[in-house]
Amino acid sequence: MHRCTIRHIDADSPLRGAAEPGDALVSINGNPIADVLDYKYYAYDTRLTVELRTAAGETKTVRIRKPEGGELGLDFETYLMDSAHSCANRCVFCFIDQMPKGLRPTLYFKDDDARLSFLMGNYLTLTNLSEREARRIVDLHISPINVSVHTTNPELRAFMLGNRRAGESLELMRRFADGGIVMNCQIVCCPGLNDGAELLRTMEDLAALHPAVQSVSIVPVGLTKFREGLYPLQPFTKALAGETIDLVERFGDTCVTRFGERVFFCGDELYLKAERPIPPDDFYESYTQLENGVGMLRLLTTEFHAALRMADAPDGAPFSMAAGVSAAPFLERLLRDAQARFPALSGRVYAIQNDFFGRSINVSGLITGQDLIAQLRGKPLGERLLISANMLRHDELDFLDNVTLEEASRALGVPVYPVMQDGFALCDAMFGILPEVQLPERARRSDEFYAYNPHTK
Repeated sequence: MHRCTIRHIDADSPLRGAAEPGDALVSINGNPIADVLDYKYYAYDTRLTVELRTAAGETKTVRIRKPEGGELGLDFETYLMDSAHSCANRCVFCFIDQMPKGLRPTLYFKDDDARLSFLMGNYLTLTNLSEREARRIVDLHISPINVSVHTTNPELRAFMLGNRRAGESLELMRRFADGGIVMNCQIVCCPGLNDGAELLRTMEDLAALHPAVQSVSIVPVGLTKFREGLYPLQPFTKALAGETIDLVERFGDTCVTRFGERVFFCGDELYLKAERPIPPDDFYESYTQLENGVGMLRLLTTEFHAALRMADAPDGAPFSMAAGVSAAPFLERLLRDAQARFPALSGRVYAIQNDFFGRSINVSGLITGQDLIAQLRGKPLGERLLISANMLRHDELDFLDNVTLEEASRALGVPVYPVMQDGFALCDAMFGILPEVQLPERARRSDEFYAYNPHTK
């Protein structure tokens, strides 16, 4: 079957009646269509000449008009109209290599795909980018893209990524910068490898590519208990987390002077490890790296307090909240702030230890359903339990260990509501204004894009 085979045509598609499911999209305005990026780029114009190939092998040409930027309304056999490109590296810090067996298969797929970087925000290392793909990024001005850099020391990058050509791919960043491509970068910081002086070198090299390098996040390596036979990495200590924050903030201050913006930011987890307050709202500027855990807690606080100022009295029903060990004290402070204004608010916060991956993993997004159930069963939970939405696969509403939201609710005897990533929604849920949660059929979708991406955490 042709990889651009049409699976469904929307009712309002300009091709409705001219194309049918089973046809393959060949070209638009004479440009061959290889995948979703070609499709989205060349379908933007108002006048299109679309070439299709029927299931019988016949070619047909259709001329259409549509609004500029309007959708063609076609769904294909796969979202990418192609297979996702897998990672060619053996990173010493790869989270997927630290996962136990027996989880859903998509969690073990390591993607490293420029198309997913542009379309879904995934991070790529550039090590498996073909010349055609690199040229297309510049020619079509596919921007922004997200790049996992980790270090700009070529030899160290080759070692950390387990790929002898990893240092060479850094040249692509200079090529993209020259082509006007905006890049958001991340550094997974590993104590003893790419921290300290090496981190400073990397920041200096990336700052030299500003404004093409728009933002850079520095996040601590995540280490599970399943590391037998892997490179002996060390976790961040409180002191080292503080030293790293100081280094990054000093360099960020120089960027504010040079460029008018900070560019370099530490992930929230480093501040929690260092037991330091999260910086104020204006520190994070436009929150460019929010999805990478940079400023997420500050934005949550800002939104929560804005919602609190407008809130009516709570419903009075007791409730509970569950979060990872690192974020639980943070939620307790928000709860106290709310109770100071509304003393009748009756809630409590539970910190969930990560027994599944190991207790060195303390972020909410990696809490499994079985840990949540085991540690909360029999506890006073009130009339509802609020959890972070990033514990769940967003369409399937299940945890990393395949426990569904419905199963967790049934085991704990209370409704479980995924909120906590939006301060307004969190405040509403605490006060009794609850989101409508649609529990989908199991395995309605099994896209590879739900896989845990080791380059984004």
